[in-house]
Amino acid sequence: MIQRIGIFGGTFDPVHVGHLIMAEQCREAGQLDQVWFVPAARPPHKQDQALTSFAQRVEMLALAIAGMPAFRVDELEKDRPGPSYTAVTLEELERRHPQTTFALLLGSDCLPDLPGWHRPERILELAELLLFARPGWPVIPEREMRAALHLSEHAPLWLRVIQAPLIDIASGDLRQRAAKQRSLRFLVPRAVETYILEKKLYQGT
Repeated sequence: MIQRIGIFGGTFDPVHVGHLIMAEQCREAGQLDQVWFVPAARPPHKQDQALTSFAQRVEMLALAIAGMPAFRVDELEKDRPGPSYTAVTLEELERRHPQTTFALLLGSDCLPDLPGWHRPERILELAELLLFARPGWPVIPEREMRAALHLSEHAPLWLRVIQAPLIDIASGDLRQRAAKQRSLRFLVPRAVETYILEKKLYQGT
């Protein structure tokens, strides 16, 4: 039986409630069987930034989605060399799960950068785009997307706009709050908040 899986990539440093709300809204509206969180080991746009260890970001994700059978963490990027390119990730997922169709969860704030991603046309061949709005970043119409990606009107571009609450939470802001010992309550799951405090994460941010 063919499954329909949503792929939610990112650094998740840390994962927050906005991620979880978007994942659930996309799961429901996109008619997904599951959503797989795929943390990036070496995100190409953040290679000059210090990241929390991959293992700790995975642990925070596991705590965040505990008790949610429709969510899981996939550590595909852990041992793969080189930058964590979305196109390569999707190709590997297709190789490992040939009886699965994939949808890529993407915030509207990522859309302007998509033409500059590694092999964006390959991404569009491998997955439908499930787009959710981010505050201050309207969803680009399909015709503008095709023009930006230099796609013909017949090239594959499956996209669906997911209507969901606008959640204005950013992981970078949370790291700064943690560094200043400000509250993270209700911004991250309680288990993640406890983990950050116990491990003293982001204290040097």
